[in-house]
Amino acid sequence: MLSLGMITIVVDDYDAAITHYVDDLGFSLIEDTSLTPDKRWVVVAPGTEGSKILLAKASNEVQIQAIGNSTGGRVGFFLYTSDFKQTHQWLISRGVEMTETPRQEEFGQVVVFKDKYGNKWDLIEQS
Repeated sequence: MLSLGMITIVVDDYDAAITHYVDDLGFSLIEDTSLTPDKRWVVVAPGTEGSKILLAKASNEVQIQAIGNSTGGRVGFFLYTSDFKQTHQWLISRGVEMTETPRQEEFGQVVVFKDKYGNKWDLIEQS
């Protein structure tokens, strides 16, 4: 049986990324290990179950250009909540940019937001 363990989000700075994902989005810091003077293994997760995110610092021009655009401008990440209204308001209070007003879809309530880098996320409470 297979499961998705981790995805990578390319960032410009490890500490700024940790601050954003932990303090602004409410994720947990799972691991922060130095591998070389310039490279760290930084893993965050929004909960105890499901996939984790490796925050990888861009190390060349191609990677720098990919920061915030790893999915070509489409929503690429989906964050589920059991309390949409509370989570939505908490994210707004943390300065997270919403790109639209919340809407009701067949599958539940949803709103698109951007992380610090411009990556688009869906916040979803399933029906």
